[in-house]
Amino acid sequence: MQLKNRSVVIALGGNAITRKGVPDTITNQFKHTRESLPPILKLAREGFKIAITHGNGPQIGNALLRVEIASGSAPELPLGILVADTEGGIGYMIEQSLQNALRSEKIERDVVTLVTQTVVDRNDPSVKDPNKFVGQIYDEEDAKRYAVENGWAMKEDKGRGWRRVVPSPRPIKFVNSKVMKQLVDSGVIVITAGGGGAPVYYEDDGQLEGMNAVIDKDRASAVLGNDIGADTLVILTETDGVYLDFGEPTQKMIERMTVDEAKNYLKSGQFPKGSMGPKIEAAIQFIEGGGKKVIISSIDDGCEALDGGSGTTII
Repeated sequence: MQLKNRSVVIALGGNAITRKGVPDTITNQFKHTRESLPPILKLAREGFKIAITHGNGPQIGNALLRVEIASGSAPELPLGILVADTEGGIGYMIEQSLQNALRSEKIERDVVTLVTQTVVDRNDPSVKDPNKFVGQIYDEEDAKRYAVENGWAMKEDKGRGWRRVVPSPRPIKFVNSKVMKQLVDSGVIVITAGGGGAPVYYEDDGQLEGMNAVIDKDRASAVLGNDIGADTLVILTETDGVYLDFGEPTQKMIERMTVDEAKNYLKSGQFPKGSMGPKIEAAIQFIEGGGKKVIISSIDDGCEALDGGSGTTII
């Protein structure tokens, strides 16, 4: 196969692995993973160089629950280790599913999963004011008890209950970005920066140290795209595109917009922090960092979106 001189980063949303209303068994996670592959197979078939990222929110929640249940019986695992664990586990599911699909289509491409260390600023504002919800939902009494017993920061997740909050620092770079680029440039399909990668920072003496935090997967995908010189960032999520007045009777999907338009919409409050906001910020960062375009679409419409027939394209 003749490889194109173009690289694409595909960011798979959480629904690529876990679907709402469907039991979160490993069997179902594999099933959903296989269902998310058509856009990746299309790019592989056409000879694009590919890097894949993925979310891990539900899996981190399950991992934290296991730690709570095993408390006193097994060593406690810090959040940074759990991020790395889920990177490996989800990467394994995507890697094996993709290898089988490539083999079935007689596409000769190697696939590899890299557990990624993502460098952050240890003084990132989110460290002092954590706001990323993780883990289980509690009533107020239990939340206050866990805050005292475990030293957790707890906040009310409006309409749901109380949950643990952790820092979500902005990604700066990847420790092994050179290896990522070498692999992608050689034609290997690389699964990396899962869940944003395991957050680390540099001590004053230059040594790496882990952080109990989680990184936004889409922001990490933008950094990855710039690091490997990708032309396109594809963000596949639950919605079929980017909407103005989302959820209102006046909602309207944007088929195409510029970075300046995206900035103005973001500033006016069109894209909330808890939903589309980070994706738009990642798109702006990717393009201003050297990328050419960002496509935001649903997984089901991913193939059509790659051809410009659906979703939202940002230039």
